[in-house]
Amino acid sequence: MTETTGAPVLIFDGDCPYCSIAAVALRRLEGVEAVPWEADPVGPFLEAQFGDRPFAMVLVDPRERRVYAGRSAAEELATRAGTPGIVGGLVRDNYDRIADVVGTLSGRGRDPADVHDTYPLDPRAGDLIDELRAAASDAPAPTV
Repeated sequence: MTETTGAPVLIFDGDCPYCSIAAVALRRLEGVEAVPWEADPVGPFLEAQFGDRPFAMVLVDPRERRVYAGRSAAEELATRAGTPGIVGGLVRDNYDRIADVVGTLSGRGRDPADVHDTYPLDPRAGDLIDELRAAASDAPAPTV
């Protein structure tokens, strides 16, 4: 049965110190949980949702039954953080540039996948949300 309650879950690049710091800040948003892309449950969730394991920022909102990816995730997070609409638009419009700079500064060595839309939550992926949440609660603190 697809999970339709509980907090949204953010999937982020756990190898990136900048992304980890941002994830810690986003955890302070009401109910947003964060899990690093590298956590074991993320791969099966992404495969169920996308049919692949795209390397991307992903926000899963089980209450809305939506999955935001890439630019859409960044814009949605900015909106939920209460930033003015123009900030969300700037984040969306400059997502690739921001991701490139952060990747270069962190030495990530891989490019984000080209997934940037809002998608309906696939029921198979919804069945895996509890596993994502468990990984979020075990996520290590960021190192800088």
